[in-house]
Parts: sequence; C-alpha cells; structure tokens
Amino acid sequence: MRATHIERIDLNLIPPLVALLEERQVSRAAERVGLSQPAMSRALQRLRRLLDDPLLIRDATGYRLTARAESVRTQLLTVLPQLETMFAPEHFDPQTATTPVRLAATDYAVQAFGAAICQEVLRQSTAPVRFHSWSREGVAEQIRDSGVDLGLFGGYTTAELHSEELLVERFVCVVAADHPLTAHERITLTDYARARHVIVDVHDGIQPDIDLPLQKLGHPRQPAVTIPYHSVTARLLPGTDLIATLPSQCVNTLIPAGEFRVLNAPDEIATMAYRMVWHPAFDNDARHQWLRGVVRTAVRQTLL
Repeated sequence: MRATHIERIDLNLIPPLVALLEERQVSRAAERVGLSQPAMSRALQRLRRLLDDPLLIRDATGYRLTARAESVRTQLLTVLPQLETMFAPEHFDPQTATTPVRLAATDYAVQAFGAAICQEVLRQSTAPVRFHSWSREGVAEQIRDSGVDLGLFGGYTTAELHSEELLVERFVCVVAADHPLTAHERITLTDYARARHVIVDVHDGIQPDIDLPLQKLGHPRQPAVTIPYHSVTARLLPGTDLIATLPSQCVNTLIPAGEFRVLNAPDEIATMAYRMVWHPAFDNDARHQWLRGVVRTAVRQTLL
C-alpha cells in the first residue's frame, strides 16, 4: 500500500465515508449527507484511491464491506466523537442551536421524564428532540458510535462511559387485586423467588438491576412472561398470580389506582441508581454540558 500523508487527506470526505460504511449503498448515503448520487459516486472513487481499497463490493444481497472497510468503520467509532469535540464551537448558544437532541431510553424513562425534558429543551432552544428506542446491543454501542448524545438508564454502566446519578429509584411489586400475596405489605425474598414473574426485557432478556443481584444470591426469578415494555405489564396481571417488578415512577404514571395492589419489593432489590451516561469525549463540550444540565433540571422538577 502506498504511503498516505495527513496533509493529503480531505476532511470533507469523512461524512461521505461514514454514510457509505453505514448505509452500504451509494444512493442512500448520498441522501443522508445531502449530496447528489454522482457526487457521492465521485467521493467513493476518491476514498477508494485514498485508502487503496474498494471498500464496497457487490454480492448476491447487494453490497458488503471489505475487510479494510470494516476495520475503518470500527476505528471511526472512536475517532468521530473526538473529531466532533475538536471542531465544536468554543461557545454554545442553545437559542440558535439546530442539532437534534438525541436520547436513548426505555419507555419507562420517556414516560416518567420525557415530557419534562422536552419542555425544558424547547423552552431554551429550537433544537428538535428525538428519543431513540433502547438498543438490544446496549446503549453503550449507541453512544460510542455517536448515534445518541445521552443514555438514560438504571444501575450498571461500563468503565469506558462517564455517568451521573439522577435519582435513586425504588422498585415495587405490582400484582392483581386478588393475588394471594395482597395481604402482605412486603414480599419476602422466599415468596418472591417462588412466584412467577412478568419480566421487562431491558437488556438481554432481563431487568439487570433485579435479576443480576438475585442470581448472585442464588434466587433467580421464574419468568412466565417476558415483554419489551414497562407500559403494558399491568395489563397482563388480572386473572393471574404473576408479579411485575417496576420502578415506582413507572407505577405512579402507568398503573390505574385501585385496580392493582402495589407492594414493597424485597430489600435485596429495593432500589436502583438511575443515571445519564455519555461518551467521555464530550465531557467539556459546551453543547453537551448544556444538555446534561437540561436533563438534570427536568428530572429534578419531575420529582418535586
């Protein structure tokens, strides 16, 4: 491979490169970055010469990335957040900002805090707000590839991401009004482990802040039903002996009063630290600091 010197590299090729590697199709990549299809084709030819690799090759299903292209795509996951920080304006004015605010969260977070976050963003800025659905590959992947600005989620996080605790949430158990355990104020761990459960698939088929501690204690839950949404769990409970374990803010906003019984969860899974998480590349970014302040304020107002 011929030597490539940094002074020969046109940074204007980075957006087309990212679009081509992610879309794997010239016309879709062109539409994504606002280029004509001929202009994107020329950009692809320049990138092929620059990297000395075809990058995209045709197969039976369309186009696929070459091995070199896959390697470049992986490196961009680290490089892009750093480039965005490097070239970000030194000063940030939310009133003139147009870059969308992108948040990844479960339906619980949107239901509990979404309205307050949107109101606070729109009060200060004209930037649109987009909530991304919770990725099964994990919010860390969404943040690493700059697909979202912030992740909102409970409990565990990874060392490579920075986080801030927004609140300590309390878990409660929701059961049908005629459930055998309704005579108790609190469910013991023994009774809880014997019961059958509705489990919300927060990550990898479990609720990590509930199921991981229980697994360590040797009391894994028995899943009778697993669903991807907090918001519909209560509808599955009438006429069953199932238990749904949910954050209290979720119950306060989603569960009709009087139709179900809400019991204290076992002490072993009583609370969950709820956080916002972000890529450390944005620690000192003025826009990102503003956004974290917006989320912090919105959550605080919700809890008043």
